[in-house]
Amino acid sequence: MIIAIDGPAAAGKGTLSRRIAETYGFHHLDTGLTYRATAKALIDAGLPLDDEAIAERVALALDLGGLDRDVLSAHDIGEAASKIAVMPAVRRALVEAQRAFSTRLPGTVLDGRDIGTVVCPQAPVKLYVTASPEVRARRRYEEIIAKGASADFEAIFADVKKRDERDMGRADSPLKPADDAHLLDTSEMSIEAAFSAAKELIDAALTKLR
Repeated sequence: MIIAIDGPAAAGKGTLSRRIAETYGFHHLDTGLTYRATAKALIDAGLPLDDEAIAERVALALDLGGLDRDVLSAHDIGEAASKIAVMPAVRRALVEAQRAFSTRLPGTVLDGRDIGTVVCPQAPVKLYVTASPEVRARRRYEEIIAKGASADFEAIFADVKKRDERDMGRADSPLKPADDAHLLDTSEMSIEAAFSAAKELIDAALTKLR
C-alpha cells in the first residue's frame, strides 16, 4: 500500500502524512528531507554545491533511516538543497532511493512534490494537499513566532510565492497534481477535516486491495 501526498510548502501535507502513517502503522518518508540531507552531507564534507557528479555520489550513498527533521530544517540547508534539487543526476539517484523505500511492508506514506507524478505513479491513493499562498505564509509565520523567534510576514509571503514559482516552473518533475490525485484544499480546513477526508479515501482503497 503506497500513499502519495504532494503539494506546495506549508500546505499541511507533512502533518497529514505523519498522522496517516501513525494511524495505519505505515512507514513515512518526507522526500524533501532526502534533498536536504544530501545538501547537509556536502556542506559537512566541505564539498561544492555546484558539482553534479559529486552531489550525485553523495545522494547515492544517503541513508534514508537517519533523517533528522529538526537538524535538516535549518534555513541554510534548505537554500543549499534548492541548488542541488535541480540537478537531474541527483533527482534520479534520490527518486530511486524513494521508490525502494515505497516498497516497505506493510505500507508507506511518501510526501513531497512529485510522488504521484514521478516517484510512485502507481500509488493506489494520491492526495494533492494545497492552500492559498497567504494562508501558507501565515502558518509559517505563526509557527516561527510560536517558537519564540522573530519573523517578517511579508518576507515569508514573498518566499512562499518564489518557492512555488521555482517548484512549479522547473523543467524536471515540476510540482503539479497527478491526473488521478484527490485535491485537498486546507485553506479553510482543519487538520482533523483533512485527515477525515484522507482516511475515507485510504479505507476505500484498502478495501479494494483486500
